Amino acid sequence: MMPAITFPAVRVASSGDRDPAVAATALASQLQHPDLGCVLFFCSAEYDLARLGQALEREFSGIQVSGCTSAGEITPEGYGRGCITAIGFDRRYFAIDTALIQQLDNFTLQDAQRCIDELLATCRDADLAPIRGNTFAITLLDGLSSREELVLSTLNAALGTIPQFGGSAGDDERLNDTHVFYRGRFYSNAATVLLVNTPLDFRVFSTHHMTARSEKLIVTRSDSDSRTVYELNAEPAAEVYARTVGVAVADLSRETFALHPMAVRIGGHYFIRSVQRVNADGSLTFYCAVETGIVMTTMEPGSLQESLRQQLEKAEKVVGPPLVTIGCDCFLRRLEAELTGIDQEVSRFLREHRVIGFNSYGEQFDGMHINQTFTGVVIGQPEVVAGQH
Repeated sequence: MMPAITFPAVRVASSGDRDPAVAATALASQLQHPDLGCVLFFCSAEYDLARLGQALEREFSGIQVSGCTSAGEITPEGYGRGCITAIGFDRRYFAIDTALIQQLDNFTLQDAQRCIDELLATCRDADLAPIRGNTFAITLLDGLSSREELVLSTLNAALGTIPQFGGSAGDDERLNDTHVFYRGRFYSNAATVLLVNTPLDFRVFSTHHMTARSEKLIVTRSDSDSRTVYELNAEPAAEVYARTVGVAVADLSRETFALHPMAVRIGGHYFIRSVQRVNADGSLTFYCAVETGIVMTTMEPGSLQESLRQQLEKAEKVVGPPLVTIGCDCFLRRLEAELTGIDQEVSRFLREHRVIGFNSYGEQFDGMHINQTFTGVVIGQPEVVAGQH
């Protein structure tokens, strides 16, 4: 039987103060309690990260703290910028262990199996709930490493039937330096894995609102390591893409990329491939894996708000009223919401559905790296004991 509830099984917090010590103290004042077991946070890359890491370690001494830098935050009040937002997990309801993966290029299945086995052992020792059906994994990766696919597919093989989601760290759209956080330090070219075991109901999900158009573009020359496409349909990639979406090459921008992504069809489903930038040689660099020979379909936006509403309400029918929803929301989705004037409406919706998370440079779902999606987990409330308030 789970313990009587004296306060929520998770607490949420945020701070907009730019001084790292003040921000960390603010989070601690909102999250600390005797049974706090783990903290997950997302922060602007504009913080002095070395000082922030030290401050978090000081304020949450003895408590596991994980997180990453972001391209925008989702706070208890909805969308935020230039701030830090966090979730504190009660150890009586959540057994959580974390691991750091460095040298992403050399991450093997043996490494993944060892990592997951160690995390599973910690969760089993806590004896909160059986592993099967009560465990999910959260992955946070350096969003500029270009190694998400390798790490995710390897981890997914080790996780087996355990569902997984996550996001690629951002840096406020500077595309310069992204970090994950583990045991008091921020790391680049690294990933963190959180294994979460809980008796509470949850549902891991992923959704996007893009619909397919008729145009098909074949990647005829590319460099998969750098995710760069030089030719589409045997012509310069930027020229073909610009012509397809109806703008001049000189007018291609992040706004164009947000509203006109491409997608690869796998098993009857479309997985978005978003353009990161146009290069001087007329090539296109993507946020996700691309390789010569794949066929990409041009996409156009449907209703961002409606697709998200349907997905969260579907999840909430399974788990009940949400305790919290942890969300990785592509920064291009937020940009689209701003461009179309619905960002305040979306922000209000996120607040109402208790979403805490961040705007990411890519999303992760069951071993796949994808773009322009909202991916996360809805966690249900503990059952209230009769007569309890």
